[in-house]
Amino acid sequence: MAASTRSVVLSLYKKILRESKNFSSYNFRMYALRRTRDGFRANKDVTDPAKIQELIKQAEDSLQVIKRQVVIGHLYSTDKLVIEKDTQS
Repeated sequence: MAASTRSVVLSLYKKILRESKNFSSYNFRMYALRRTRDGFRANKDVTDPAKIQELIKQAEDSLQVIKRQVVIGHLYSTDKLVIEKDTQS
C-alpha cells in the first residue's frame, strides 16, 4: 500500500471512530465503533488498488451517514441507560 493511501485510510479510520463516539445512544455508539473496527480489520490485507479505492469510497460514505445520524440522534435524545448512569451519585 502506498504511503499516501495508508495515511488516507488511517485518517479516515480515525475520523469514523471519532464521529462514532458522538452518538448519544449507547447502543448505536457501541455498534458503530465495533462495526468500524471489524470492517477495517477485515480489509487490512487488501492489495488491489481498485478495491482499496472502492473501500475508501464506501468508508467516506459511511462517515457521512454517521455524521447525519449523530445530528438526528441529538435532536431526539432519550434518557441514559443503566450502563451509562454516573456512579458518583
